[in-house]
Amino acid sequence: MAIYVAKRLLMALATVLLVAVLAFLLVHAMPGSPGAVSLGAGASQEAINRVNEKLGWSDPLPAQFFRWLGSAAQGDFGVSLIDGRSVSADLANRLPVTAVLAAGATLLSAVLGIALGVTAAVRGGMVDRIVGAVCGLAVALPAFWIGIIFVYLFAVQSSVFPATGYVPFEVSTQDWALSLALPVITLAVGGAAFIARQTRASMLEALQQEHIRTLRATATPTWKILYVHALRYASLPIVAGIAVQFIGLFGGSVIAEQLFAMPGLGQAVQTSVSTHDAPSVQGVVVVATVVVVAVNLVLELATKFLDPKLRAS
Repeated sequence: MAIYVAKRLLMALATVLLVAVLAFLLVHAMPGSPGAVSLGAGASQEAINRVNEKLGWSDPLPAQFFRWLGSAAQGDFGVSLIDGRSVSADLANRLPVTAVLAAGATLLSAVLGIALGVTAAVRGGMVDRIVGAVCGLAVALPAFWIGIIFVYLFAVQSSVFPATGYVPFEVSTQDWALSLALPVITLAVGGAAFIARQTRASMLEALQQEHIRTLRATATPTWKILYVHALRYASLPIVAGIAVQFIGLFGGSVIAEQLFAMPGLGQAVQTSVSTHDAPSVQGVVVVATVVVVAVNLVLELATKFLDPKLRAS
């Protein structure tokens, strides 16, 4: 097991390093230079050259990369070319917002999806068809449309939740939860439908297994058969689906963050790309990659633990 974990850690580090190289090269392929971005359109070429020289933009690419990589490994991604703020400090403030959005939406979608999927698989008939139709509709609707509908219903019409904005946890716990409610619910709708479909298929397969029929023949309580034995047998694809859901939400939360004015990584990457803010682009890409790679690593270890065949290998 230790060798397996060591190999996966090395692969994870290699993946992060590869993405760092690609992010560095893509930034250098962008039009303009740090001096031009920092000083604006009205700056003289002489002033732009002085800033580029100060930042080491004219140094050989390998030297620039290893200098940047050394700083990034210590948590220093430089300063923004637009406003001079520390990129690391900005990402440290934005990362919890995106992480809470993704984690909250994933947890809510997992609870709803597993409940709906188990119900559809066990009850069958009309219930199964209704759940399937609702899930199909939820998957088909774009997230921003769902968000607009929720804003109209729960913010404009009833004022249950605020329409936009984010309140930090340390300012007010209640307002923090209320500000997250609509974006979390919006992101969870499609995810719950996806997990419900995966759970239904996995449960139907699990309920056909020989050991489940044996448990029924021995008068084992139904709840124990469903939620202990069958659900455990079906857990591998469900866990994988939940992890994929988190990765997708973490990397694709930009629509929800823009719609609800949430100061997360999605909003940061949209702003930094549109303004050609190279340090911010590199920082967001690397941080997002580290999170996604870490989740994938946890998923692989969980899969190995849950599957007896893999655990024994």
